Amino acid sequence: MSIKTPIHSIEPTFQRIFGSLPETVVRAPGRVNLIGEHTDYNDGFVLPAAIDRAITYAGRRRADRRVRAYANNFNTSVEFDLDDIQKASDNTWSNFLRGVSKFLEADGHRLTGADIAFGGDVPREAGLSSSAAVEVGATAFWNKLLGLGLDPVYVVKLSRRTENEFVGVPCGIMDQFISALGRRDHALFLDCRDLTYRHVPLRADVKIVVCNSGVKRALAQSEYEVRLKQCREALAKIGATGRAVKSLRDVQLSDLEAARGAMDNLLWRRAHHVVSENQRVLEAVRVLESGDLERFGELMNASHESLRDDYEVSSKELDALVELARKQHGVLGARMTGAGFGGCTVNLVRADAAESFVQAVAEGYEKALGLKAEIYVCRASDGALVSA
Repeated sequence: MSIKTPIHSIEPTFQRIFGSLPETVVRAPGRVNLIGEHTDYNDGFVLPAAIDRAITYAGRRRADRRVRAYANNFNTSVEFDLDDIQKASDNTWSNFLRGVSKFLEADGHRLTGADIAFGGDVPREAGLSSSAAVEVGATAFWNKLLGLGLDPVYVVKLSRRTENEFVGVPCGIMDQFISALGRRDHALFLDCRDLTYRHVPLRADVKIVVCNSGVKRALAQSEYEVRLKQCREALAKIGATGRAVKSLRDVQLSDLEAARGAMDNLLWRRAHHVVSENQRVLEAVRVLESGDLERFGELMNASHESLRDDYEVSSKELDALVELARKQHGVLGARMTGAGFGGCTVNLVRADAAESFVQAVAEGYEKALGLKAEIYVCRASDGALVSA
């Protein structure tokens, strides 16, 4: 069945924990990537949308340098000193807030102590970027609470730096970017090399429907690192043929074909996905802006097949959801979204068919695999810096 997205309110939680109303409230959404998977860390192109599931922060200033933080989803609290921020080995959820605070301080932004409560309804380990929402939410919270006037792209970069350097998880910049700068009823076309972007309108007669397989992405982080290494190896092989390329973003399909003899089939397939996916994103933006939803759906379908066959990051559960989705009336396109090996699929469905789609896919998935899928009919949402 479809789960209607609630508007998450953290204020009552803050009042219960800290005994007063908060001074500041900030919301940072999760995201779904419509097309452009595993291209961001190759300097490529992506087309995500923020969704109406979010992490919400509420807080107030303190007179000292202590931060007291309560995580509603875990029902636990931590405290740390802004003058001695260390990575936590337990209550690891707090490392996102710790890292953001540490890097803001290191960049010369003097913070005050704060009482903070946060929580939300972005599913964890589902490929909807709950971690990016926590990071961006923390950065946006400090920005609003203390009137720091941070540049939007600085917010994005600092949030990503937190995940890469403090939490210790390699990732591209797409997730933080869309959580910060999404716009209601729009997707966001982002060039991950120079960070130029523009918002692309989404038509009102289609719905973004996200199907959560219920399978945690246990392999996603380790296999992400493997794919990153393989992309670098493929790039080196292409460069050794005399082509001046800084990343797979610079490679055309003709270049890849010419260099096929310089690498084994595995590296070629990894590179082929990235190069062809970049081309699909560029075409997807053009056809979405022209209103050709049928072609957009075809590109989504081709993206999934490339992720499944060339990049090998899909799973039997994701493939089953995609296969079920494509059989339904009103479906324009279906593909896995996120790092892979579990998590979610994203589907573009005509609005008048969304309700029947939800029921048919949920029933079909349970019948085929004995698993229950949570299905969210989403609306593209404002990012943290737009809604603040």
